[in-house]
Amino acid sequence: MTRTRSSSEIRDASRREIVRALVVGGTATRNDLARSTGLSAATVSNLVTELREAGLIADAGTDNAGTGRPTTVLRIDGEGGSFLGIDVAETYIRAVVFDAALTEIGAADVDVDEAWSSVDRVAEALVKAVDQALDRGGRHHDDILGVGLGLPGIVSRDPRGAASPQGWAAQVRELEHRVRPRLPSPVVTANPLQAVGHSEIWFGTARGRSSAVVVNLGTGVGAGIIVEGRVLRGATSTAGEWGHTVLELDGRMCRCGRRGCVEAYVGVPGIRHTLRDVEAAHPLLRLHQRDFIRGLRNAVDDPAVSETLAHTARYLGIALSDIVAVLNPEVLTLTGWTAWSLGDALLPGARAALAERAPELTAARLDLGVSPVRINSVATGMAVLAFENHLDSQALARRSRPRADPIIPPDTLTPPALPQTPQPIAG
Repeated sequence: MTRTRSSSEIRDASRREIVRALVVGGTATRNDLARSTGLSAATVSNLVTELREAGLIADAGTDNAGTGRPTTVLRIDGEGGSFLGIDVAETYIRAVVFDAALTEIGAADVDVDEAWSSVDRVAEALVKAVDQALDRGGRHHDDILGVGLGLPGIVSRDPRGAASPQGWAAQVRELEHRVRPRLPSPVVTANPLQAVGHSEIWFGTARGRSSAVVVNLGTGVGAGIIVEGRVLRGATSTAGEWGHTVLELDGRMCRCGRRGCVEAYVGVPGIRHTLRDVEAAHPLLRLHQRDFIRGLRNAVDDPAVSETLAHTARYLGIALSDIVAVLNPEVLTLTGWTAWSLGDALLPGARAALAERAPELTAARLDLGVSPVRINSVATGMAVLAFENHLDSQALARRSRPRADPIIPPDTLTPPALPQTPQPIAG
């Protein structure tokens, strides 16, 4: 049964639409906002007044192009506040400070041991990244209106290779418990896959689409799923773990402790495994993950690399065909540092395998490509979540009072934007 949204939720969603339009477009008049969001002129006028009083919207001059009186042009006031997005990945932590226009003003990266041998060390690395980002952005804790903390998903830490999701979940919970008191407040949390979905809705190919899937390729892989314009969280807020669906029955061992997962073939360790199968002593195998992926990109004419990429593209296309069969999205977008490096090499083979394997008509009008958002999608998406949370009615009402430190779940009531006509698969 579908729950009917309250008037407050609808108003909050409309407020986010106005802010998103101004963040993406830079400037707009009230009439422009009404046209782009589909909201009534009266609703736009009322919400703009609210946002101006909250210090988030300012004048950007006047528009004299039409007939009659000049029209005020609006913009997001970047000085209206700051937000912090944090990407806690398996091998690094990235913290990014954004102003209210979601322009990056300070960032820091700290490497961590993939084994996560000590939660204390990871917590200290996270706090170090945050402090460095704040310092580089010229901001203090009290300047931050909200923090988005992206925490990793299902990865086994059992050296025997046995699946231990409960133990891993406990580590993530313990990390969150350690760092919350040391972060600006309020803090919202989500998994990285939901974060990339929000980033793509605001800045990428999912903007204006009702249904889309954003596939994140890196050390691990997963999918941000957008249905009716909203990022799917799932019953336990873990939706998107497509990387741990089965590609090959009883296939390669995956980091989650199971066999045959998609991640074991198209995640960076999986691509390394494929190259090792092709040429066991290939010199690229000696490189660290990011250098390894860059090495593949720069050696596409090497026969062993070419064969490895062809196998990887086919694995990817077949795995994507299952997403398409289940969700039938308008857009399927690849993001993440592996996709940005190898997307051009992987797309032709992935498209061919997808077209071959997807059920009839499900991919006929699918737009498949690499995201134009070439930034840390997780950190950006988490800052978006923190901003959306700040835009709800209660948060704006609290803004004039001293802020407490509540634990507030992220709001994912982003309404669908106006649909656009999808493009067919190329090649």
